[in-house]
Amino acid sequence: MLSLPPSARIYICHQAVDMRKSFDGLAAASSQLLAQSPDSGHFFVFLNARRTLIKILNWDGDGYTIWSKRLEQGQFNLPKAVGDRLLLDLRDLHAMLDGVKPGAYYKRFSQPSHSH
Repeated sequence: MLSLPPSARIYICHQAVDMRKSFDGLAAASSQLLAQSPDSGHFFVFLNARRTLIKILNWDGDGYTIWSKRLEQGQFNLPKAVGDRLLLDLRDLHAMLDGVKPGAYYKRFSQPSHSH
């Protein structure tokens, strides 16, 4: 489970990225593909073409960190895109990492309607 500082934003790149990239390559992709400063403290999410590998790049103040996950089966389900760039909230990122499909959100409880 990832936890983020309240000021951090999560950007997802919808263009497939070569997952041989490491710190410098993903930092360059943050600038080129997402038009964001890689040392901003925000989190940048990248996927390979088959959506079986994800890498998350972050600058933590004195260096880059990368978090990665490779699926043995299935694919990561992308949230619905808005243009070339999408800003995610932490709940959406966790849902994506846990394999929840974007259309599968539902309320666990709803108030019964009162008709008089």
